[in-house]
Amino acid sequence: MFNSPPPANRWAFLKVATYVEASLVLAAYFFGWLADLDPLADLRLELPSLLWGVAGTAPLYLLFLLSYRFPLGGLRAIKRLLVEQLGPFLDACHWTHLLYLGMLAGFTEEVLFRGLLQPLAESHGGWAAGIAASNLLFALAHCITPLYALLAGLTGIYLGLALDWGGERNLLTPIAIHALYDFLAFLAVARTYRAGHGRVF
Repeated sequence: MFNSPPPANRWAFLKVATYVEASLVLAAYFFGWLADLDPLADLRLELPSLLWGVAGTAPLYLLFLLSYRFPLGGLRAIKRLLVEQLGPFLDACHWTHLLYLGMLAGFTEEVLFRGLLQPLAESHGGWAAGIAASNLLFALAHCITPLYALLAGLTGIYLGLALDWGGERNLLTPIAIHALYDFLAFLAVARTYRAGHGRVF
């Protein structure tokens, strides 16, 4: 039987996650400085954009639940990897820590990929090039397995489209989708690990 890691491991996990994700914002600002582009230029705290983000999480999370509940083929390997590798650490965290991790990933990754890379690529090749280039990089950054990279790329396209929902570009919408989706997915992985103590397959 597997046990949850001690609190020291939990805090180490949270610390490493914070450093890794924070480095994405530093990278966004460094490359934004080189390109004379502000990664937060399109971020505005507006309620309609936040609501678009909350609503936009639903279809994405529904697809996650279906693939997580019925993991066929490569999806089964992805689920096993998530539960075995992340499960012990997520299970050791309080739900508020998982919310923090979701918000952290949502903010930092969107600042880099939708706040900087998508507009930067758009400025050189147009809207379609912005979507394609930023999400090719998004997929490569999530290349845990080839299928996971593909799914991440498709998710990135969804987030890239969400950037312009509501008729006016606002980075808050993909940030909200990404953060809420990650939080809910973290809860699901922690619950699966807890239910089977790491032996769920």
